[in-house]
Amino acid sequence: MEINIRDNWDRLSAATRQWLTDNPGCLILPRTLVATISKETDGNTDSDQHGETALSQEDRDFIQAKANPRPATGPEHRFFDATQP
Repeated sequence: MEINIRDNWDRLSAATRQWLTDNPGCLILPRTLVATISKETDGNTDSDQHGETALSQEDRDFIQAKANPRPATGPEHRFFDATQP
């Protein structure tokens, strides 16, 4: 089973989410984090011989969006020219 960060985001601890958002450019998760995520999500994760797991492009995009949220924009301002006949 691959790690799917987006689907399991709410199941991850605050510390794990913080690590991910502090390291949004990470391509390969270290084995300690893989073990933590596996424990928190009650899942098995595919890992390489060193216990590390590569993140999918979808997960990297999701983490980067969480790490760099777009600023909230207010209502669009419209300007009208007043003309008199």
